[in-house]
Amino acid sequence: MNWTQEEIEKAFKEVKKKSLTDQAFRALLISNPHKAIEQATGKAVPSAFKIKVVECDPAYQMTFVLPEMITEELSDEALEKVAGGTSCVGIGISAAEACAGAIGDGTCGARACAGFAGTR
Repeated sequence: MNWTQEEIEKAFKEVKKKSLTDQAFRALLISNPHKAIEQATGKAVPSAFKIKVVECDPAYQMTFVLPEMITEELSDEALEKVAGGTSCVGIGISAAEACAGAIGDGTCGARACAGFAGTR
């Protein structure tokens, strides 16, 4: 099943909202993100899509998620995509879009990378 950009954004907000107040849901989101997302949205995330949920630790002022390491020389076009925040091709939402949402509302930046998407 494919996800549209609107569905991804709506689901991300719903999952984030539910995880703020529901301890059982939060635990499920950490242990089985696919099941938690389906529970919150009624729509399955493709099983091949890997999701890693990172819980914020209040002992730290910031959680920094490293970008993918570049293992070969990039073309000018690829460099532009990386610089423009569109390096997460094929997941339906760019890392920049996810991080912008987390930064915009003051939530932990790691939660943006705990986001999810299907294919477009």
